Amino acid sequence: MRIMPFHSIRRFPVLVITHIMCLLFGHAFCVYAESPNIVLILSDDQGWADIGYNNPDVYSPNLDQLASTGIVFTQHYVMPQCTPTRVALLTGRYPSRFGGAALQASNAQAFPKGTPTLASILKASGYETFLAGKWHLGSMPSHGPNEFGFDSSYGSLAGAVGMYDHRYRKGDFEYNWHRDQELINGSENGVHATELVTAEAIRVIRQERSKPFFLYLPFHSVHTPLDERGRFVDQPTALDPANPNRWLNEEDIPWFNDPAGKIQNEKDPEKRLLLAAVHHLDDCIGRIIKTLDETDQRQNTLILFSSDNGPQGNWPGNAYPDDLKLTDFNQPLPFRGKKLDVWEGGIHVPGLMNWPGKIKPRQETTPTHIVDWLPTLAAIGKSNSAGSLNTDDLQLDGIDLSKLIFDNEASPKRVLYWTWNSRINRWALRYDHWKLVKYGRGEPTSKSDWELFDLHRDPKESNDVSDQYSDIVDDLHRRFLAQRSHDKK
Repeated sequence: MRIMPFHSIRRFPVLVITHIMCLLFGHAFCVYAESPNIVLILSDDQGWADIGYNNPDVYSPNLDQLASTGIVFTQHYVMPQCTPTRVALLTGRYPSRFGGAALQASNAQAFPKGTPTLASILKASGYETFLAGKWHLGSMPSHGPNEFGFDSSYGSLAGAVGMYDHRYRKGDFEYNWHRDQELINGSENGVHATELVTAEAIRVIRQERSKPFFLYLPFHSVHTPLDERGRFVDQPTALDPANPNRWLNEEDIPWFNDPAGKIQNEKDPEKRLLLAAVHHLDDCIGRIIKTLDETDQRQNTLILFSSDNGPQGNWPGNAYPDDLKLTDFNQPLPFRGKKLDVWEGGIHVPGLMNWPGKIKPRQETTPTHIVDWLPTLAAIGKSNSAGSLNTDDLQLDGIDLSKLIFDNEASPKRVLYWTWNSRINRWALRYDHWKLVKYGRGEPTSKSDWELFDLHRDPKESNDVSDQYSDIVDDLHRRFLAQRSHDKK
């Protein structure tokens, strides 16, 4: 006879009561009656085409399985760079509301202490909160994750790091690998950062607890430096001098080889290296899902996945330890632009949500933005506590998508808004299927400053139609001015 695990025993009375209430009150009660565990996975620089469910040339079976059994958000948006997307995700507000360090990759504090975050809101709702991975919202320990609602944190305080020695760029933040904002001597050198983050996630999931957990996993992959050594830990990834189209030990490193042969079918070695990094990340995500299954927590765990911005494309190298120069190494996009752009290629990325038995599989075409995850997850997670923070008071830019997700109830049309860089030299606004774009210094002050694109007919943004639809430009410019009025200047 199989003994019921502790994770199941401690929930048994709640599950019985929930089942009875579901029969009495229907679907809405079933969804919200028990707050789920939440695992929020954020990959780094993974473009729209760098994932299997958008591109059959990419091997990512675990992410593809989540996509096929959950909701795929086909028009999912983020900000054009890492720090701004993290600001939007954790505050539910556009980075321009904070200005300064929030607008681009930075080691400075991105938003003030005391700012409500997704972690602090879920903590107030009865969750235990954990972060494993890349913070990059203030690289000083005094501005780390534990100051903003996380009970426990582990990983890098700064941005990208050497995958095996976990050092940032030379300077004040070179050594920033930490646990709970205390720097770890030796930075746990010698193990791939993705493996360390995965091990921490598995440790958290296996803990015994009486509360639901929120686990935020901002992985360093697939950001440069790309370094996939496998068991050859003392040999940094490098091209084989005897065969410049092959990486050293490539045939003996699992991440370069998949059952379908997709990675080996790629002739460009630099693209093959990116595909290997995606395979490695996907395998680690699979191990995390397996741990949820083994601990009987999968049925009550909502998994959310997004990339933080579009693909990097090219990289000069030598910024981080063992940092290769790479050229055109991502999979080709069906959009214009890449990372740092407010063109679709920089901000339109993979996004999905999966919760077995609660979310019906489908593709959702409604435009969504990473600012929406705070109000959405706050709504899903607040049922455990009447004392949770009132998100109505937070001046959020995101909207609660829970009715769209669970009941397929249409969301109202709304504005999506982008700025980038402390000089504010890139601007965009989307409303319905229309998108305004402006590049160059100087704030858009009149409708003549904009280009206009019809994303339904022209998703590659190749045809400026502002002259043909001046009334649309005028309407969207007024909407832009309304958004701009809320920014910190």
